[in-house]
Amino acid sequence: MKHKFSILIADRNPHVRELLRREMTAEGYQAQVAENGRQLIKWAFNSEHFDLLIVDPDLPDVDVSALFVKLRERIPPLPLVVHSFLSDYTEYSDVLQRMPFVEKQGRSIEQLKKVVFEILHKPGQRHDHTSKNKKPYSTV
Repeated sequence: MKHKFSILIADRNPHVRELLRREMTAEGYQAQVAENGRQLIKWAFNSEHFDLLIVDPDLPDVDVSALFVKLRERIPPLPLVVHSFLSDYTEYSDVLQRMPFVEKQGRSIEQLKKVVFEILHKPGQRHDHTSKNKKPYSTV
């Protein structure tokens, strides 16, 4: 049976969350949404079934630096794609520089889907939630 990848999407904007959920579902992924940093941390750490996170760091209720430090501490680590406006990214570039980044703009959803596909289908990448040797992803 083919594995269906599961993605957690975190964005403060409910319209963007729903758009990304709908688009990722249409691509064949299971998608869950988080509206704030508290939900993101809760689901990322209390659930073993996510294969990837899509995060806009402009979330209410969390410090961006602390959020990404916490997410990097997860074992096993989860691949993460930053989906944000360039101005938000450059504000936190020191924290986000090692993560794939897709700028929010008119047709960014197609680029985001491409990056997600490349990460999840990377040759040799295990997605059985037991690998402790996952490698970090470089900036796209």
